[in-house]
Amino acid sequence: MKRSTKRRLVVWGVNLSVLAVVVALLLLIDWPNFRANFWNPGGVSGDQSNWGDLITIGAVNTVKYTAIAFAGGLAFAVVLSLMRLSPIATLRWLATAYVEFFRGLPALLVIIFMGFGLPIAIGWSPPGGVVGAGLLALIMVASAYMAETLRAGIQAVPKGQTEAARSLGMGTMSTTFRVVLPQAFRIVIPPLTNEFVLLIKDTALLSVIGSTIDGRELTTVARDFTSSGGSAQTATSLIQAALLYLVITIPLTQLVAWQERRQRKATR
Repeated sequence: MKRSTKRRLVVWGVNLSVLAVVVALLLLIDWPNFRANFWNPGGVSGDQSNWGDLITIGAVNTVKYTAIAFAGGLAFAVVLSLMRLSPIATLRWLATAYVEFFRGLPALLVIIFMGFGLPIAIGWSPPGGVVGAGLLALIMVASAYMAETLRAGIQAVPKGQTEAARSLGMGTMSTTFRVVLPQAFRIVIPPLTNEFVLLIKDTALLSVIGSTIDGRELTTVARDFTSSGGSAQTATSLIQAALLYLVITIPLTQLVAWQERRQRKATR
C-alpha cells in the first residue's frame, strides 16, 4: 500500500473516531432535562423574555465600556511606549515600573482596589461611581499591555524611515507622530484588536463592584436574571449572555486572522 494511501486511511480513521465519540456523547444527554435547566427563556415571570435587557442594557453597556477602556488605555499606552523608548533614563524607569506593576497584577484585584480600596484609603472616588472606578482600573491594566505592543511596533519601523524624515528637516516630535507612529499602528493592528477582544471579556469583572440598574454590563444582567427566581432561576440567561459574547467577539477574532493573513502576504 502506498504511503499516501496509508496516510489518508489514518486521517479518515481519526475523523470517524472523533465523530463517533461526539455522537455517543450527544445520545447520552438527557435533552428534556438539559432544555429545562439550560434553555428556558421564559423570563422572571414566565412570560417575559430575558433577551430584551440582555441586549439593550447588558450588550450595549459591554460594548460602551470596552470602547471607553480601549480608547483610554490606547491614549495612555502611546505616552508609556514613548517614555519606554526615551533617551531620558528617569522616564524609561517610570514607564517600565508602571508596565511591570500592572502586568503583574490580576485585573480583578485592580478593579476591587479602585472600587473599594481607594475610597477607604484616601477618601477619594474616581468620577462615575463604581463603574467609573472599574473603567479606570481597566484603562490602567490595558494601557500596560498595549504600551508593550506599541513599543514593539515602533521598534519594528525601519530606522531608515526616521533618518529620511530627519534629513528632510522634520523635528523629533514631528517625525514621531507623522512618520513613526502611523507605521507602528499599522504593524500592531492585529495585537491591538486582540486586546480589544480581551477587554470585552474583562468588562465582566466589573460585576464584582456593582452598578446601577441601567449601568449593568452583560454578565451582571445575566447573573441578576439567574438569581431573580421563577423560571429564570436556571442557567438560561448565562447561556444567552455567552451567545451574545460570542456574537460580539467571533467577528473580531476573524478580523484579526484576516489582518494577520494580509500582513503575511504583504511581507512576502
